[in-house]
Amino acid sequence: MEEFFENELVKKFEEMVENNDELYFETEEYEEIIIHYLEMGDITFAEMATNFAMKLHPNSLELKIKKFEVYLELENYAPAKELMMELKEASMESTDFLVCCAKYYSNLGNPRRAIEYCEKALELEEEENFLHNFIADEFVNLEDPFNALKHYKLALTFDQQDEYSLENIMFCYNQLKRTDEAIEFLNGYLDKFAFSETAWYEYGQFYFNRKNYDEAIRGFDYLLAINPQSVGVYANKAACYEAMGEWLKAVEVYEEMLVLEYTKSFTYYKIGLCYKENKQLALALQAFQKSLRDDPQFYLSMMEQSYIYEEMGGMKEALHFAREAVLMNDSNLDYQKRLAYLYIDSGRFEESLVALKKLVDTEPTRFYNWYAYAEVLMLTGDFDEAVVVLNNATKLHNRAEIFYQLSNCYFHINNPKSGRTALAKALKLDPQLLEDMKQKYPFLREEAEREKTKKK
Repeated sequence: MEEFFENELVKKFEEMVENNDELYFETEEYEEIIIHYLEMGDITFAEMATNFAMKLHPNSLELKIKKFEVYLELENYAPAKELMMELKEASMESTDFLVCCAKYYSNLGNPRRAIEYCEKALELEEEENFLHNFIADEFVNLEDPFNALKHYKLALTFDQQDEYSLENIMFCYNQLKRTDEAIEFLNGYLDKFAFSETAWYEYGQFYFNRKNYDEAIRGFDYLLAINPQSVGVYANKAACYEAMGEWLKAVEVYEEMLVLEYTKSFTYYKIGLCYKENKQLALALQAFQKSLRDDPQFYLSMMEQSYIYEEMGGMKEALHFAREAVLMNDSNLDYQKRLAYLYIDSGRFEESLVALKKLVDTEPTRFYNWYAYAEVLMLTGDFDEAVVVLNNATKLHNRAEIFYQLSNCYFHINNPKSGRTALAKALKLDPQLLEDMKQKYPFLREEAEREKTKKK
């Protein structure tokens, strides 16, 4: 009934605004309206309601405190401070005011002052669960997990089923590396609240992080017994089996997930990965295909199909799916590298240049991007462009390989003087590479022989 009343009150206020009317609302009614908007995260309407309220009830301390809270949500700290100073003398017995003061100092990065105000609020013996959590959060900001743990535990005593407190207690134990105490606390909590989903989840995660996968599975199984609809828990249980190398058991869990899911593409993808790890390529391929039927733009499954087809010898299909994956996610540099490799492998050098250029533009500090790009430009006979690329490469990479490539290009475009200069630089950097480079670039072999003849 209360929620219905509040909704009706908000509806009445919004109709007033829409119709440009002037209706009368009690102070308490405006408080409820403002609280509704703050809880909904609609700060624009919260501010509007506050302005209407203050015109009607300009001396109301309760509404001024709500105005203070709205200023904080809007991050208008100058008027917030001014209002805080105005209210301070009359409102020190108001929990809401003290909480706003704590938020003010917390938002401005002064956690110790925020804690002081929370401690004053605790003396009023209201909202103890909230206040202890607030204090604990500030100690986390101070990188003090010991005191944070103390207050999260206190928060839990005021609301023993507070999931936020429980999760953060385990976080603090982890920060303090007090694993024995953590599991002792969690077991004690489960003795009292055996049907706590959060506690069983934390139990499973605790043992998963310590690679005790059997015990983690036990925790996740308890949670699934309580709530069989917890889709994410199936994924955690499957991850345990994957970590143990029990690929087919992981598949069984993922298949249980499929029954509950509306969108299944990622789960089919995970099934495909498990079959791939288990060397069952045909089943892996089927799973990736199902993933794409569910979501035709799921590029992870596209690229996995590319890998599977390559392993099965289907290079044409491997290239097709790699190209499709890159179309869906062309910012993924690993995908670009794979596409370039598959184009080169199939002799389609011109098409590989698009991917190679993207790699050079995006990862200029990686030497092999430049090396591969120049190599393919030479294979296509575009030695002029290769010279431009290689000269840019020398600004970032003082590597012999680049100067050997550059020398070869200069000889090809009939610029022997620059070719010899580049070759001399390459030999100075790494003369041992010459034999390999002579095999790749005939011009260098001829030039090396010419230099030998001169010396004789």
